[in-house]
Amino acid sequence: MKITDLKTFTVNAGGSNWVFAKVYTDQGITGLGEGHVATKDEATAAAIMEHKRFLVGKNPFEIERLWQAMYRYPRWRGGPVLNSAISAVELALWDILGKALDVPVYQLLGGACRDRIRLYAHVHGDTPSAAAEHAVQLVEAGFNAIKTGPVWADADGVVALPPDIAAEAARIGAIREAVGDRVDIMVDAHGRTNLPAAAALARSIEEFDIMFLEEATHPEDINALEWLGARTTIPLATGERLFTKWGFTEIVERHLVNYIQPDIVHAGGILEMKKIAAMAESRFIEVAPHNPQSWVSTMASLHLDACTPNCVIQEYVYPGPALQGDIFEGGPEIIDGYARLPSGPGLGIDLNEAEAAKHPYVPVHRPHWVWQDGSVADW
Repeated sequence: MKITDLKTFTVNAGGSNWVFAKVYTDQGITGLGEGHVATKDEATAAAIMEHKRFLVGKNPFEIERLWQAMYRYPRWRGGPVLNSAISAVELALWDILGKALDVPVYQLLGGACRDRIRLYAHVHGDTPSAAAEHAVQLVEAGFNAIKTGPVWADADGVVALPPDIAAEAARIGAIREAVGDRVDIMVDAHGRTNLPAAAALARSIEEFDIMFLEEATHPEDINALEWLGARTTIPLATGERLFTKWGFTEIVERHLVNYIQPDIVHAGGILEMKKIAAMAESRFIEVAPHNPQSWVSTMASLHLDACTPNCVIQEYVYPGPALQGDIFEGGPEIIDGYARLPSGPGLGIDLNEAEAAKHPYVPVHRPHWVWQDGSVADW
């Protein structure tokens, strides 16, 4: 089998664009992947297409060889755009291999180590009452794990310093009171705080039995994780903005967190995620993959989760944009807050190109938050 073509499809999903890669072969089998860098969608699509002249004529089954070539031959390595482009192609290659052999991808990676995959959903609501109400709705929908994040900015996008820690603690406390003690709660600080504020936030919510505190520090400074870990009893998590095994090496070796959160469409794809998870397993660190993208990212993540012992919980966008039911054939099967193991060959999902074309690219901007003096703040 040989690769004959590579195409990208950019689909607007409302608040974001999804960038898909499709690899074509001379035997009519195609593979679908995703590479997503928010607000850098055109750059990601262009980076994916840079691989076409290399890939055409190659054997799509040689996934490791092709990954090494895409990563190393250009000499310039790393970063979200380049790694997401490689990830998109790599996912599509696994999809082709699974379809060619008529088995789900996870069966090619050692087979299932669990019967179903635990998911968590996101709690929204700026006030304690609104957040508590939404949390109850998610529990009623079957989820036994939920995540929320601090509401730091006002309606104009202005972030106070110091932030209102007491208000955030009240909001998370309301969620805990509403859902009881049998639901896990995670808190995502989104890398928005300085270290004193991160420590203050952690101290203020320790009483609410938090499963993990996510990205309470900036990814550029991993020593900050050690500083914060010495000042809280809450397990720490990070990793959505880290790439490849090398981005996680020191964090894992120094055991700076209890959970790592690589993203399968950023970190390098399925096999690279498998390697990252194996590194973490050697230090008894759990994996909670990041996944705010489309069902393609979700399905790829579920294959990894299915065959990786320390992948203990999976981020899931619930209910997600309604258009997914139109543009995709196949997708995740969710029952009572758990995903069933994928059953179709390959990734178990395909793109309806005609329907996707009805949702063309639209430029999307992240919120532009500022501090009270007008300087740039993290969103």
